[in-house]
Amino acid sequence: MRRVVVTGLGALTPIGNNVQDFWQSLLSGVSGAGPISKFDASKFKTQFACELKNFVLSDHIDRAEARRYDAFTQYALIAVDEAVKNGKIDFEALNKNRIGVIWGSGNGGINTFQEQVSEFALGDGTPRFNPFFIPKMIVDIASGIISIKYGLRGVNFTTVSACATSNTALIDAFNYIKWNKADMIITGGSEAPITESSIGGFNSAKALSTLNDNPTIASRPFDTARDGFVMGEGAGAIILEELESAKKRGATIIAEIVGGGMAADAYHMTGTHPEGEGAYLGMLAALEDAGIDAKEIDYLNAHATSTSQGDISELRAAQRVFGEGSDINISATKSMTGHLLGAAGAVEAIASILAVVNDVVPPTINAVDIEPEFKDMFNLTLGTPQKRVVNYAMNNTFGFGGHIATTIFKKYVE
Repeated sequence: MRRVVVTGLGALTPIGNNVQDFWQSLLSGVSGAGPISKFDASKFKTQFACELKNFVLSDHIDRAEARRYDAFTQYALIAVDEAVKNGKIDFEALNKNRIGVIWGSGNGGINTFQEQVSEFALGDGTPRFNPFFIPKMIVDIASGIISIKYGLRGVNFTTVSACATSNTALIDAFNYIKWNKADMIITGGSEAPITESSIGGFNSAKALSTLNDNPTIASRPFDTARDGFVMGEGAGAIILEELESAKKRGATIIAEIVGGGMAADAYHMTGTHPEGEGAYLGMLAALEDAGIDAKEIDYLNAHATSTSQGDISELRAAQRVFGEGSDINISATKSMTGHLLGAAGAVEAIASILAVVNDVVPPTINAVDIEPEFKDMFNLTLGTPQKRVVNYAMNNTFGFGGHIATTIFKKYVE
């Protein structure tokens, strides 16, 4: 079986606009939450989110070009540009027929859709839609634009599995390379969901935290006082490459991806199975794919969105997989980044990969009063990062509809 390695990373997040800044903020326990600036949220139940900071679009993309794209595509292009540059990839020297793009987004151009439909609804009934309305909005467009920018003619499509989306994209990319359908794939996910419709919709579903007076502590996974997730935005890009291809071009190999598992809760439209049945099956499938035992996993980046049912069900699933008294470190980096929905898996995969590279587990912040059922069961890496050898890291993602996707990364050894 062909081995698949990571040769490039790119990140655009609420706590760092590149991989290095993102990683340093994770280790420093920085919260990305603050008042919403993108629209007037004063009448909304939730008035804060994890927005990008010190971000100037024109520093990355020409204004004329940017107008053709929704923010989720802009974010994708920026993260991919970093991954390509730090991967030192010269596409002109490679067979671009064997290089693909598998990109994920849960909501696509939701802001474009909102703006255009609102303008029509408030008008006189005359359709005056922007000619870029459809290509800006459709969820697959980021994948297409990435391939067009670099002239990549290999496999090209978009995954959508709600908040499991970009982990699903990673697994698909991993498999396509393993199956000899491609030599390199740009994968990951992007999301730009901080809009009136997204915040209002998730508020109606009672999914978002409403801790408006103290947003920096609102994302608090595993804490008994948690009251919902905090919306985030951004992108994560990962270059996956077949090992021999990477060696041939002299690439710096960052880590290896060795397992991917998918399953379904088959339980509820938005809620997780109380015992984490899907999460349990997804983790088992990833371990089987990697050919390793659960005890070999050193770090689990938990999905842990800071919702009451979700956090508990995931830890119950982890208990079944790893057993009580396990030496595993678990942390919830959403406590800092917020929940990037379809981009969450890619951003958290980058955190997992960097934990493997640096032998440091990033912390869970804001968790003070841990659920009694799990208080002494796992090392939840509370407050500060912890140094330890991380040979294998697992990354969990779950989505509305019961979608489960789990990936496993390994320290690269020739």
